[in-house]
Amino acid sequence: MAERIGVYPGTFDPITLGHMDIIRRGAKLVDRLIVGVTTNASKSPMFSDDERIAMVQREVASIGAGIEVVGFDSLLMDFAEAQGASVIVRGLRAVADFEYEYQMAGMNQQLNDRIETVFLMADVSLQPIASRLVKEIAVYGGAISKFVTPAVEADVLARIAVTGRRGR
Repeated sequence: MAERIGVYPGTFDPITLGHMDIIRRGAKLVDRLIVGVTTNASKSPMFSDDERIAMVQREVASIGAGIEVVGFDSLLMDFAEAQGASVIVRGLRAVADFEYEYQMAGMNQQLNDRIETVFLMADVSLQPIASRLVKEIAVYGGAISKFVTPAVEADVLARIAVTGRRGR
């Protein structure tokens, strides 16, 4: 039987406990899970591509074998096909996520109908977490320890201390 490869794409700016939950659970569905860290300049990233890739690698190292972190700057379906993936793993937090993800899944299916999209509901306790909100809370001096690991919290706070604001 062929190896089942899945791709979990995102900007991971920064990686949150919600992302980690989806990675742990998504890894159980496939033989190999590739966490695809994508470039998305429209989201005004706090961390560079290389910093985000390194951060995700550090965070997933404790989960175990079968997880690889790869950066990409292309159409998701082109990236997934190049990785040999048969599944795209996406996390859902709320109805608003579903609307967007449903549309994206439909477009992706039009681009490549050999790759299926699988949606995982975020753990109830992690559903409100969004990277954008974590950054905003941190910028205004709020505590983010409930939303990210201690190492990611340190990364975010160090970046804010250097820049004084969001952005590179």
